[in-house]
Amino acid sequence: MSLSNVKPPSQRDAPHEPFKKAVVGCLRAMARVPDLDISFVPEKAGVFGASEAGTVRLFEPPRQMTPRDAAILRGQADAAALRLACHDAETHRRLAPQAKLGRAVFDALEQARVEAIGSRRMLGVSQNLAAALENRYDRLGYAEVRQRSDAPVEDALALLVREKLTGEQPPPSGASIVSLWRTALEDRAGARLAQLIDTVEDQKAFAKLCRKILSDLDLAEQGDAQFDEEDEEGGDEPPPSEQSEESGGEDKEQSAEVLRTERIEESSEQILEGEMESEQGPPGEEADELDLGEGDVPETAQRPSSSGAEAPNNDYRAFSTQFDEIVRAEDLCDPEELQRLRAYLDKQLQNLSAVVARLANRLQRLLMAQQSRSWEFDLEEGALDPARLSRVIIDPQSPLSFKQEKDSNFRDTVVTLLIDNSGSMRGRPITIAATCADILARTLERCGVKVEILGFTTRAWKGGQSRESWLQAGKPINPGRLNDLRHIIYKAADAPWRRTRKNLGLMMREGLLKENIDGEALDWAYRRLLARPEQRRILMMISDGAPVDDSTLSINPGHYLERHLRQKIEEIELRSPVQLIAIGIGHDVTRYYRRAVTITDAEELGGVMTEKLAELFSENSRKT
Repeated sequence: MSLSNVKPPSQRDAPHEPFKKAVVGCLRAMARVPDLDISFVPEKAGVFGASEAGTVRLFEPPRQMTPRDAAILRGQADAAALRLACHDAETHRRLAPQAKLGRAVFDALEQARVEAIGSRRMLGVSQNLAAALENRYDRLGYAEVRQRSDAPVEDALALLVREKLTGEQPPPSGASIVSLWRTALEDRAGARLAQLIDTVEDQKAFAKLCRKILSDLDLAEQGDAQFDEEDEEGGDEPPPSEQSEESGGEDKEQSAEVLRTERIEESSEQILEGEMESEQGPPGEEADELDLGEGDVPETAQRPSSSGAEAPNNDYRAFSTQFDEIVRAEDLCDPEELQRLRAYLDKQLQNLSAVVARLANRLQRLLMAQQSRSWEFDLEEGALDPARLSRVIIDPQSPLSFKQEKDSNFRDTVVTLLIDNSGSMRGRPITIAATCADILARTLERCGVKVEILGFTTRAWKGGQSRESWLQAGKPINPGRLNDLRHIIYKAADAPWRRTRKNLGLMMREGLLKENIDGEALDWAYRRLLARPEQRRILMMISDGAPVDDSTLSINPGHYLERHLRQKIEEIELRSPVQLIAIGIGHDVTRYYRRAVTITDAEELGGVMTEKLAELFSENSRKT
């Protein structure tokens, strides 16, 4: 066979360029948008803009791509294409409920519908979508969920609907959350769930049926219920508000287009990124009356946007600090469980430990090299100075000379590692963070640098006892922070590593990771550092997102927690002796911190932590 007509691959093409071109071509064909703008990025993937002039961003494939990696990327591309081809943003916006949790469920069910259309028509698409779903839920750590309070109802219901529409079982990583919710959901809405298969090709009919399912599950607010009744009476006629929009001129059309764009971005980013606490719906009152069985539902938290006008937040306060706690890790569970959790942590990351250990050894060699020795000579006591023994030989009457090593300023340092213990860190991110902190604490301790390891989360979802106090007080406006803080001391600065090593296993405990109020946690760690006697103080924040507490954000202005965090960062960076550095896992923290780095994969955490610490010590060495 002659190969003369075969075009040789370009030497300039990257190894994955042919694969990426194939994915792009398939996505455009499925979306029916030939000129669709598609790019590959390291983070923030999603669908942006309307289908006729939108942009799709897909995750950049890894350098050493496996068949599983390829299937995951194809699945993410197929999900985006089906969203553009089978979803009408205006219909979705008009029929979406206002309740936050109800809206999250509604969005998840709509995505399950469009993906079911592709799965029913094309076997390859079905396999790709299954790989992407398995990867998403594996990253979120759903396979390890054992309590309903840690299983998001929107994901469980979406998987249950997917099963009824396609006949496919939930992916292994998501089977646990479905089993926790299946009985409660089918008992309350089983008949309507079975009817969804008849409306899968009709978005409007599917959405109306989903609204009824939400009512069956008590996930709809009073206004949503009234909307359902009006919609039934009015048939296919659009509501008066839409009629006025149609006749309102060009400005209102532009506003509707902006709103459509926002809705598409919210729902598509959730599918492609697989983040439980991502942008999901508008801020609003949470569903206080939700009751589907045992346990509370961790509502889908909303990450505040950095755009838009920020509400004044100079009067940040907590409605009640009575239920806050600062607790040692060993006090949160018994010693036997703590030992078991630590053994589980070691088992999960044996390979990673070796990698981080090599990086830590490199850091140790760098730090030890910076500890330049200095001596005081001609002392009456100390270590004998052999360089001056010749004087004694020449004149036996001469006194012996002694020397003594001066204390190194390098050792007068304390480092605090402040680790986000929120629910979005569940799974591999929190496991890697715990291991890296453990190994770096041991390394720095060998170099004479004291290390403190702290964690921060909340005691409950949906506000806890603070919110109950607010409800009993008559729901005063602008109440401030409405959740109970839990600040955890895994290792105190003066505690030796060998005595506290097992404490880091607590991060593996089911139900520990909830919501995160970064501003108060940062202030707590900062004040602990100020009380230390060391002259050099370093504070490293490790987080995967902006501050999120759904109970607080639903009642106060939207930027309440974020603005407080910015104020604390500015106070530390500009008016304190503490050196502050932040590492964001899959989240851009450079918009908050002056000295910060963002990583797209938790696997990079160990290397970045050692690198940034080495930079700080190198700077201090040059200054001294």
